[in-house]
Amino acid sequence: MIENAVVPIAPSNAEQHTAWDGKQGAYWAQRADRFNEGVAGYQDRFLAAAAIDTTDIVLDIGCGSGQTTRDAARCATEGSALGVDLSSPMIELARRVSARERVTNVTFLQADAQVHPFPAGGFDVAISRNGAMFFGDAPAAFANIARGLRHGGRLVLLSWQPVQRNEWISRFRAAFARDNELPGPPRPDLPGPMSLSDPATVRGLLASAGFADVRLNGLSEPMYFGPNIEDACEFVAGQFALSLDDLDAGGRARALERLRTDMADHQTERGVLYDSAAWLIEARRG
Repeated sequence: MIENAVVPIAPSNAEQHTAWDGKQGAYWAQRADRFNEGVAGYQDRFLAAAAIDTTDIVLDIGCGSGQTTRDAARCATEGSALGVDLSSPMIELARRVSARERVTNVTFLQADAQVHPFPAGGFDVAISRNGAMFFGDAPAAFANIARGLRHGGRLVLLSWQPVQRNEWISRFRAAFARDNELPGPPRPDLPGPMSLSDPATVRGLLASAGFADVRLNGLSEPMYFGPNIEDACEFVAGQFALSLDDLDAGGRARALERLRTDMADHQTERGVLYDSAAWLIEARRG
């Protein structure tokens, strides 16, 4: 494992870098296990689609706390996996966990995958579980990733389907909206959870970056937010801290009460669960 170095950040990713290398990244690092538990229903099919061979060299984009990178490295027993992320808190956590779990063929690097000088054709597989949705310049980012893949190399992404198919996003956004206001849909043309939600956009984006055989498979799984209402409410409120900061004290109290009320309808024997829908995106470098 190597230490962080000074690496270039694309100007279009400056805002994302500030967030993920700051409070937002720290929050995710502190609650990494909960985030992994939330999307656990997708993990097996995501890894199966990656079809990582024992000798593969794998790139994990937006690796976060490194769960997917470590799983890739365990598959590539005679190869290796590199995880990159904008967030130094999450990269540091990924290194600590990998050392604790004795995964030795894995490396983590704080880097901007949009501009990082990956070795040309140096990877057999590039993966990203909900990490490729935040590029400021997605065409440039995927072109750079394509250059890092060998010809015929595979790309496997997990991204969210449109907001109307993701109960958790629509319900939480409604809870944190100002009183008597209905939130507009998230803009798919901006970095964020919806940027890879439209299949036509995804196909065009990847084709223009040099990928072929682009396929999207719709998946649906319940997302886990906590064992009970109070625990889940605290977790989600932290994710939506910026929305809460825009409200006055009374508005914040009402927003949290709306969230608790909604979560009461989603409390199950397994905890607080909300419906979600994702795209499993597969392609290969042409």
